[in-house]
Amino acid sequence: MELSKKLRFTNKTPRELLLDFSLYIVLAALIAIIISMDTSFVSPKNFINILAQASTRIIMACGAAGLIILGGTDLSAGRVLGLTSLIAASLLQSTTYASRMYPDLPQLPLWLPLIIVIVVGGIFGLINGFGVAILKVHAFIITLGTQLVAYGIALIYQQQQAGGAQPIANFDDRYRNLVNGTVNFTKDIQIPYVVFYAIVVCVIMWIIWNKTQLGKNMYAIGGNIEAAEVSGVNIVKNILIIFLISGILYGLAGYLEAARVGSTTSNTGLNYDLDAISASVIGGVSFSGGIGTIPGVIIGAIILQFINYGLAYVGVNPNYQYIIKGLIIILAVAIDVRKYIKRK
Repeated sequence: MELSKKLRFTNKTPRELLLDFSLYIVLAALIAIIISMDTSFVSPKNFINILAQASTRIIMACGAAGLIILGGTDLSAGRVLGLTSLIAASLLQSTTYASRMYPDLPQLPLWLPLIIVIVVGGIFGLINGFGVAILKVHAFIITLGTQLVAYGIALIYQQQQAGGAQPIANFDDRYRNLVNGTVNFTKDIQIPYVVFYAIVVCVIMWIIWNKTQLGKNMYAIGGNIEAAEVSGVNIVKNILIIFLISGILYGLAGYLEAARVGSTTSNTGLNYDLDAISASVIGGVSFSGGIGTIPGVIIGAIILQFINYGLAYVGVNPNYQYIIKGLIIILAVAIDVRKYIKRK
């Protein structure tokens, strides 16, 4: 099998190879430009910041990528993360903070808000899965609807606090340390805990994708749903579970993101869903379904965050940053579509 892959690779013309690797050539060129604009960008501190910022995106992308492998997508991921970050933040504010959202709430154990937001994320995942698997609504439509629902709930929730729509901040030290505490390897290399949480999630998801029947069924459904059904795969059950897992991961990412940033609002998570989708496609997850790996998702998320962080670091106008990210998405999807047509 490995020999056949190598033969297919060597049989490609230079033009085909250029097209296959054009996205990575463009991304590499963009990274090189960023570094050339400010060489101080290349430092352990910046790389650690990129890893920390990419961590919650990686967790999200692990959820969104599974849905893309199924042949769908998820536009609600960012808003679900935003809602769950608001809930976690409001429950874990410092008890000495005078403007707490819940002034009479006692100090909660850290695991309780985590369970709550995982349940909230899971509910949204099940709603999306129910729409796709049972109601037969396209994933684009059902997740667009739940995106708006989650955002509306987040707006209402945030406005319930005494100060109105101000950011929810001033967290319990235990909560901040749980996410932003560091493992100190050297004076310059201090890795935040959130990076290790992302690694644990990736290991678990790799096992699910590669070593369980659920993972095999996910690839089978995404590759050919009719063939999978004929083979005895319970389509509805498996789709629901994959969507449930995605919602759980969004809830976990929201819990971590609030503490990582230090405050949260109803706008937290804006465009995070696009980052998750972009990271997945950059990492080789195909919109045609049935193709994708966890290592690819990790690499895609880190590359994308490297570019996001780098563009901001060298002072590129935020408006131009949107344009650049949009072009990256278009290029990534265009290349993916081309590969799909060629396989057909």
